[in-house]
Amino acid sequence: MDQLKFHNMSLSWLNGGVTCLDGGAMFGVVPKPLWSRKYPVNEKNQIELPTEPILIQYEGKNYIVDTGVGFNKLNEKQLRNFGVTEESTLAASLQELGLTTADIDVVLMTHLHFDHAGGLTQWEDDVLVPTFPNAKIFVTKIEWDEMREPNIRSKNTYWKENWEPVQHLIETYEGTLEVVPGIEMIHTGGHSDGHAVIKLTQNGEVLLHMADIMPTHAHQNPLWVLAYDDYPMASVFAKERIMKEALANGYGFIFYHDAYYRMIKWDETGKEIVDKLERSRQAVITF
Repeated sequence: MDQLKFHNMSLSWLNGGVTCLDGGAMFGVVPKPLWSRKYPVNEKNQIELPTEPILIQYEGKNYIVDTGVGFNKLNEKQLRNFGVTEESTLAASLQELGLTTADIDVVLMTHLHFDHAGGLTQWEDDVLVPTFPNAKIFVTKIEWDEMREPNIRSKNTYWKENWEPVQHLIETYEGTLEVVPGIEMIHTGGHSDGHAVIKLTQNGEVLLHMADIMPTHAHQNPLWVLAYDDYPMASVFAKERIMKEALANGYGFIFYHDAYYRMIKWDETGKEIVDKLERSRQAVITF
């Protein structure tokens, strides 16, 4: 299990499953000869995208960022179309740390697409129940509203199985939310209308989790946005604004989907890596 010490915070990456999605969809209008130099692709034009929640242990509380694809939540067609090679084993990951799902105090949802929200619920016999029964679940109001009433496009990823059993645990916000001093959720829109990023601050240093407006290190360029984005120009503008601030101030970046890096810090030009934590698990798709 990969872990990172960030001053008074301890970060651990849990096993939330692995997907392999179409590289063209993940890089939008960027030509394949460009993006494939930065992120490897297989013969099916798929790139490897883990869905690995980040556990943040801080001041006696356990926070988790997103929840993986879930277990036994997808049918055969969905498993094939989303290139799911592994499903979530969150309970086993937490057990390695001496925790159970009941020990999670807060779930920080960047957004509620299936590959982030699938682990919010789990099967108990033939009934879906909350995976984290004692946790508050924070999500933007915009995202929560669309989750429950999806449009013709978003109904393919906002599923009642992932929200109905947890609706009593949901707490929504608008704009920016300071969960506790040092943990902030910031609404960006873009990938989805209610998409948010997470900012961790300790002793003047910052780690940013850009979620799906920068799902991998290869999406660093503000113009490299996903065909999956509902509002691509919102993604571009949000990423441009945030990256300008981050590079000028030496912020680090942590990832949920990256198959090769857990954390990266670039120099102020954004061209040179000055610090990194590589994913210790070997990816199936390699250069």
